[in-house]
Amino acid sequence: MKRITTILAIILTTIIVGCGGSKQSNDDLIIVDVTKSYPKKELILQNILDVEYILLDDINDEFITHGRIAHIGNEILLGRNRNPAGDIFVFDKNGTGLKKINRQGQGPEEYLSMLNIILDEDNNEMLVYGISNGYKITVYDLSGTFKRSFANEKFLSPIFNFDWGHLLCGDDEFEFFDERQNRYMIISKQDGSVIKEIQIPYKEKKMRRIINSSGRTVFDGPGNQALIPNRDSWILTEISSDTIYQLLPDYRMIPFMIRTPSVQSMDPEVFLYPSVLTDQYYFMQIVEKTAIRTETEIIYPRRDVMYDRQEKSLFEYVVYNDDFSTKKQVSFAFEVISLGMPFFNNEIAFWRRLEAYELVDAYKNGELKDGKLKDLAATMNAESNPVIMVGKHKK
Repeated sequence: MKRITTILAIILTTIIVGCGGSKQSNDDLIIVDVTKSYPKKELILQNILDVEYILLDDINDEFITHGRIAHIGNEILLGRNRNPAGDIFVFDKNGTGLKKINRQGQGPEEYLSMLNIILDEDNNEMLVYGISNGYKITVYDLSGTFKRSFANEKFLSPIFNFDWGHLLCGDDEFEFFDERQNRYMIISKQDGSVIKEIQIPYKEKKMRRIINSSGRTVFDGPGNQALIPNRDSWILTEISSDTIYQLLPDYRMIPFMIRTPSVQSMDPEVFLYPSVLTDQYYFMQIVEKTAIRTETEIIYPRRDVMYDRQEKSLFEYVVYNDDFSTKKQVSFAFEVISLGMPFFNNEIAFWRRLEAYELVDAYKNGELKDGKLKDLAATMNAESNPVIMVGKHKK
């Protein structure tokens, strides 16, 4: 721990005082003070990313889905439904429906429930993660033909396609046990065996959940995604650690970002979560472990912060979608409850689902500028499938 503290002290000396203390000289390792206020900046989504809109096929009722996109690949989109809950939809990259699959049941080649779907285009497979006498991964080809299945003891979330033979997973039950353990692991796609546990050093384990004086969990705590893809690598956040790491395809793990003051010194804690990462901007959220209950929801105070790699400065930000004539704000937060994850396509930085009824209202009210989104909205009704807004890295 002494060595880590020394390294941190050396890094902090590289910070250049200026712009309210946000100016930095080290572009490779960013220091974020989660207690500081930063200058504000407004950005236009289309200046940051190339934006595409995909209207999911709803020519016939077979492909009507009120669920969500489960995975976006290079050529295939996988969707899932909530009612009936066992439906899987295969779309091409333009949103055309290719196949509707439902293998829900209690048989050895079926899934009893469906918690997640992982697309594996390299092997022409999809892996359905669900509950069936414990946790189980059932593997099908993209036509729905059963290939294999294997049990898993842990509740895995999130799950990403790491390479042709492995998955990168988070242990979702990590938050509910006090003992030290590793949050992330790489497992085999063939049998679920753990190939590698990823060790992130920390002093004392911190948890998102808020516990009262009797030891009972009263709030789940802020739920931002702690594992996000970044082109051909992954960004790993362990809230007990002051260092956020980048995991490379060869399993090497290098420091990516450091937060200060130490999370170990804070009560209540303040967490830092990276989200959308582009060539110029690193977007992130600063979230307090404090629950505010309203009549309709529980709010965890959050600030949206970005690091500008050209200016080498930190800012608070707001992003607007320029395809709206009104100031339509876009969230870059990868919250667990959001509909912007997962994907693993090196071109994609993020995606969001735009609800049909909202687009129909925007079109009727003259809030859409001329372009692809307006053209799509003109063909929709309130019961149409949603439009998928995809933000791709600029070439």
